[in-house]
Amino acid sequence: MPFVLAVDCDGTIFNDNDCAVVKKDIVKKLKEFKENGASLILWTCKEGDLLEDAIEKCKGIGLEFDSANENPPCQQKYLKEKKAEGKILATRKVMADFYLDDRAFNLDFFLKINVKETCRKFENR
Repeated sequence: MPFVLAVDCDGTIFNDNDCAVVKKDIVKKLKEFKENGASLILWTCKEGDLLEDAIEKCKGIGLEFDSANENPPCQQKYLKEKKAEGKILATRKVMADFYLDDRAFNLDFFLKINVKETCRKFENR
């Protein structure tokens, strides 16, 4: 299963709620993760039209997500298999290897991660 990142929108990808100012260093790093096989989840409190707008604004800066506010297909398959085996319960919780959120104060740490090494460690688990 690939390395999975859950990424907040406001204050993380963009500086503010209206998605006007892009945090280019964060976006560049997220694209690098995607290019190296990582799966990206847009993890936000937005829903409905606000969520669709955020998705479109991310696409507008070349940032594509595997899912929004739910587990990506690779994890949905895994969870379905484990549930059928009786090993786990269904959950609405987004499961990720790294949660990127400006409120977690981990943006600087994220920018220091070695992308290729990290993705390589997770690809064969």
